Amino acid sequence: MDTQTALTQAQELLQQWTDSTAQPEAHRLDVKVSRENFKAAITAVKQAKWGYLAAITGLDVPATEEAEGQVEGLYQFCEGAAVLTIRVAAPYSEPYLPSICDLIPVATLYEREFIEMFGVFLEGTPNTERLLLADDWPVGVYPLRKSFTGFDSPDEA
Repeated sequence: MDTQTALTQAQELLQQWTDSTAQPEAHRLDVKVSRENFKAAITAVKQAKWGYLAAITGLDVPATEEAEGQVEGLYQFCEGAAVLTIRVAAPYSEPYLPSICDLIPVATLYEREFIEMFGVFLEGTPNTERLLLADDWPVGVYPLRKSFTGFDSPDEA
């Protein structure tokens, strides 16, 4: 299947749960879904056997005068050269999303990194042990949030 056909198929597959779409590059499709529709969208991709989960990454969107800060989860699936990103936001005031480990067990490593680096709790994830940060890393300090500016001295870490 060619790239555009794969992206069209993904867009049609997710249409009922989609809040918005964008195609930032010829081989990419970004689909925004609400937290409530997120699990259904992932289930649809899995059931359709559309590609494989390539990565889960985060994007910190700090607060502005108009909107509360949030962390977006970007769930990237690949089908050949086609890349589908399902984007779901969790506001700072309610930093949680559902885990997808029951659907895609290998997601556990990505989820653990997402929890540690961005401070978004993934409800139902089977393992919340630290993956990257030191055991004595301060609770509530998330190094990939834009509010993190480092520590004043090495002794504070």
